Amino acid sequence: MHAFSRPSPRLSRRSLLALAATAATAPLTAAPLAATPAAAASDVVVGGARLVADGVQVNGGGALPKKLTARAWLLADQDSGEVLASYRAHLRVAPASTLKMLFADTLLDRFERTERYRVTDADLAGIPSGSSLVGVEAGVTYTVEQLWQGVFLRSGNDAVQVLARMNGGVAKTVAEMQARAVDLQALDTHVVSPDGYDHDGQLSSAYDLALFARHGLRGADFRAYCGTRTAEFPAGGGKTLRIENTDRLLSGTYGVTPYPGLIGVKNGFTSNAGNTFTGAATRAGRTLVVTVLHPKSGHNAVYEETAALLDWGFAQGSSARAVGTLVEALSEGGTRASGSSAGKAPHAGAQASSAEGGGPDGWGALGGAGGAVALLAGGAYALRRRRRRSGEAPPAS
Repeated sequence: MHAFSRPSPRLSRRSLLALAATAATAPLTAAPLAATPAAAASDVVVGGARLVADGVQVNGGGALPKKLTARAWLLADQDSGEVLASYRAHLRVAPASTLKMLFADTLLDRFERTERYRVTDADLAGIPSGSSLVGVEAGVTYTVEQLWQGVFLRSGNDAVQVLARMNGGVAKTVAEMQARAVDLQALDTHVVSPDGYDHDGQLSSAYDLALFARHGLRGADFRAYCGTRTAEFPAGGGKTLRIENTDRLLSGTYGVTPYPGLIGVKNGFTSNAGNTFTGAATRAGRTLVVTVLHPKSGHNAVYEETAALLDWGFAQGSSARAVGTLVEALSEGGTRASGSSAGKAPHAGAQASSAEGGGPDGWGALGGAGGAVALLAGGAYALRRRRRRSGEAPPAS
């Protein structure tokens, strides 16, 4: 379960339904897979105006690391939410498997770790060709814990799909992830598939990915999974295989030195997104979270630039003044970002996605009214959170 540090929201059911109804009438058009500036789609500057300003944003703390080649990056304090430095924080790009952080933050509390599930052929149908896989097999029974280990350690799209099916299907899961993004005020994010695989319109930003990591790390299960280096995974026939975390800063593989104090969180790669990474580390009682998206060269560059930014943050960054902030979730008492319109879908006008490139059973098929569905789900999500804390039973569905 997640550990929340904010009070429950003062949201009425009427206001939430009105919010969803407004979203249902918002005009929606297709969003390209290529990078787009967030400001072009919305007047909302979540986290502060400097985060959409041109160039590197830093205020004191000494010179930043040289040779930062990433298309976008952000470094922030986990506890305070202060953004210490950033570059194109709200640039909307393909996130690759870093989007699995949002998947986990949305679904981790849905099932008990010890719950068992026997996988069927139908559960594995429609996984996009070329996906990263942990090796889930039809006919084998897995615990929920093992499936999450497959997600976090091996970035297994097969494990993601099985968990999404357990949750009621891919389309339902995508809608709930989008609603979660709205609640977290991650307005650059548009979810098309729960695994982060390349699809038209699947977008996020360095800022939003840092939000997902920061919030996820408040939960004990999320923190434990993303920090697990190795695990035994069922291989069928009563056998197991050892799986290792693909986060090279954690595992120290392929020539990368493990980063001292690293907690996790999630790496990713696709041909379109390039290398993407969001990580967090603790030193002397201080935790920093960093996102680095698509460095220009080098198969280890995403880890090298992450380590360099963390080093700067723990040293010179301690005297830097904030250039922005990672905001809190609305359902946990966060203040709606200044300039946002109540009830508007995130970046309305760039919300829907093309179904091209999507597989069956909802992969890539949530365009059109997806934003309205997500906002309605978001209202239900906030109400469930309120009832769960107060002991009030949820409405029958």
